[in-house]
Amino acid sequence: MQTELSRKLGVEHAVFGFTPFPAVAAAISRAGGFGVLGAVRYTAPDDLKRDLDWIEAHIGGRPYGLDVVMPAKKVEGVSEAEVEAMIPEGHRRFVADTLAKYGVPELAPGEPSGWRITGWMEQVARTQLDVAFDYPIRLLANALGSPPADVVARAHDRDVLVAALAGSARHARKHQEAGIDIVVAQGYEAGGHTGEIATMVLTPEVVEAVAPLPVLAAGGIGSGEQAAAAFALGAQGVWLGSLWLTTTEADLTSPALTRKLLAAGSGDTVRSRALTGKPARQLRTEWTDAWDAPDGPGTLPMPLQGLLVAEAVSRIQKYEIDPLLGTPVGQIVGRMNSERAVQDVFDDLTRGFERAVDRVSRIAGRSGRS
Repeated sequence: MQTELSRKLGVEHAVFGFTPFPAVAAAISRAGGFGVLGAVRYTAPDDLKRDLDWIEAHIGGRPYGLDVVMPAKKVEGVSEAEVEAMIPEGHRRFVADTLAKYGVPELAPGEPSGWRITGWMEQVARTQLDVAFDYPIRLLANALGSPPADVVARAHDRDVLVAALAGSARHARKHQEAGIDIVVAQGYEAGGHTGEIATMVLTPEVVEAVAPLPVLAAGGIGSGEQAAAAFALGAQGVWLGSLWLTTTEADLTSPALTRKLLAAGSGDTVRSRALTGKPARQLRTEWTDAWDAPDGPGTLPMPLQGLLVAEAVSRIQKYEIDPLLGTPVGQIVGRMNSERAVQDVFDDLTRGFERAVDRVSRIAGRSGRS
C-alpha cells in the first residue's frame, strides 16, 4: 500500500494510525505504517516527554508523528478556573443528579479526577510542541483547523510536515492557503469530532479542491478493501483511529469498555456534543441519551462542556458504570469484533488490499476484452 506520500515519509504502507496510546503508535510504525500519538490528554509536559522517550526506545527508528488540538479561535489571558466559573449551576446539578441516578461513586478525597479536557487551550498545545520538537517527529497534525502560522513555520523549519483535518472542501482549501502539507478528509462516519459529509463523497471533493496536496481519507475505513477504495478516490493514504481501540497494545482501555466496543454494531454510535460541546461521534450510551434528551439542559459550548463533564467521565470510567460507559469511536466499530495485535490488523489490511486490487484488475481485464 505505497503512495508518493508514504515513500516520502519512508513507510511501507500508507496507513496513518492515530491513537492516544504510545504502545499502539509504536506498534503501528513497526508494522510498516505511520503511528501518530494523540497529545490532547497531556496537560503536563513531563508526561508527554516520558511517553515520547518510551516511543523512541520501542519504535525501532521508524517515523512517527504527533496530533495536537489547537482551535481556530484563540483564548488568551483566561485561566482554567475562570473558564470553569462560567459553567451554569443548573448544568452542574444535572451532572450530579445523573451520576446519582446510576449510583456512580465519588472519587476518593484528594484523588485526581483524571484527564481534564484542557488541550483545547492554545497555551497547553504550545507546551506540548515545545516538548515534541525536541524529538524526531516527522508529522504534526491538528484536529481543529489549521495551526497558527508561526507553528506551521516552526514545524517546517524542522522538516516536519503539517497535516490538518477537514470535514468539507471549503475547510480543506483554507488549510491549503495556510500552508498545510497534508489534508485529512474526515468523513461523517469517523470517531470523534466530525462534520456532516460522508467519506465517499468528501474524499474526492477534497482531492480535487487542494490538488496537488496529498489527501488522507478518514472515517469508516477498517479494511484493506476500504483502503483500496480510498486510493481509488484519489487519497494518498488512510487515517485510521477507531480500529486501534481494541488492539492488545491498547492497554489503557478498560475491560468493560473493550467488551462494549467488541459487542457494538455500526449503528451503535451517535454524533453528540455530550463530551466536548462539539459534535463528536461516540458510543451511544445512557449518558449521551441524557444530554441529548429534549428535557435536558442542553450541552454547553466548547470548552465549557468538556470541563463540566471531565470528573464525571473519570468516575464513570474508573468504576466501569456500564450503562454510561462510552468512548469516541466511529461507525467502523461494527468490524471491531475481536482483540488483535496491531501487526495482525496490518496483516489483515494488506491481504484485503491485495484482494481488492486483484478484483478490480480482473474487472478491468474483462472490460478490456469485451
